[in-house]
Amino acid sequence: MEFEKNMLSDIGQLLLNVGETVSVAESVTSGFLQFSFSQIKDASEFYRGGITAYTLEEKVKFLNVDKEEAQQCDCVSSHIAEVMAENVAQSFETDWGIAVTGYATPVEESDHKIFAWFSFSYKNAVIYTKQLYLHPRTQPQNAQVYYAEFILGCFKTQLEELQSD
Repeated sequence: MEFEKNMLSDIGQLLLNVGETVSVAESVTSGFLQFSFSQIKDASEFYRGGITAYTLEEKVKFLNVDKEEAQQCDCVSSHIAEVMAENVAQSFETDWGIAVTGYATPVEESDHKIFAWFSFSYKNAVIYTKQLYLHPRTQPQNAQVYYAEFILGCFKTQLEELQSD
């Protein structure tokens, strides 16, 4: 698993340029985003850490996700991703919170589709949320890696847009 090194380097430099910090809450990617941030030069200057909350119970306990809402959607919705992003940023006291929840395999709960919701919070407000669908024959590990790479690309774009304003 090797992510685009230039993209990771750019993310690190963009965060360092403005002195901002980031934390991550993952489910479906199961640590790939956290691993990616740890590979960036001078990561300890901007990356505060993350949590992999894979089950409903952990999302409720560590990320303050509403249990009833999570049960209704199998923990996979735009709002769940948004709550995860906001609460991981609050817990780690970071400027940015990144969260992802979804499916890496087609199961009954997902209507046999592979998709994820991800969200970015910035300074206590959700600024970006998106759903990403993959082909139902995508292998689980490939889905997880693809989600992580796509999310990092979107995050880089958000950083660039905010810094160009």
